[in-house]
Amino acid sequence: MPVWKDASDAAAFVQRYAQMILRLCFTYSLGRADAEDVCQNVFLKLLQCDRRFADEGETRAFIIRMTINECKDALKSGWRRRTVPLDELIEREAPGLPAQDSGVLAAVQRLPLKYREAVYLYYYEGYNTEEIAALAGVKPAAVRQRLARAREKLRKELEGSGYETI
Repeated sequence: MPVWKDASDAAAFVQRYAQMILRLCFTYSLGRADAEDVCQNVFLKLLQCDRRFADEGETRAFIIRMTINECKDALKSGWRRRTVPLDELIEREAPGLPAQDSGVLAAVQRLPLKYREAVYLYYYEGYNTEEIAALAGVKPAAVRQRLARAREKLRKELEGSGYETI
């Protein structure tokens, strides 16, 4: 039998403990989505649990222990080890680039969007100008012009820093 009797009792239970569970999840450095997943998992396990609690303190302690275990499970999950949050991804270097090319990558990131998009698709993803044109919804001549202008901007910005062969 679950720790609540009916739907209104369940809603009150969730209201009482959800913020505590979320705060505990944040202490484990889980993001908002992971914290909400853990919270949901805790409540689902409580729903399936047939344990009766003597008082509020025992209930609270049990929920905290369940939350800690769920947080640890979330942190050691294989999916989490193989993925990177978007905000960390932005700060990382592009895969496959040698470390010395980070100056070029930083310069590319400072280009206006239309030039940055063309350079990225052409040099980093290997698309040709016709394919980029189809993706961007412009003519191939426009892509070639954007690439030429981007190269010129990069040439000026990187002048004297060892990247003269661009």
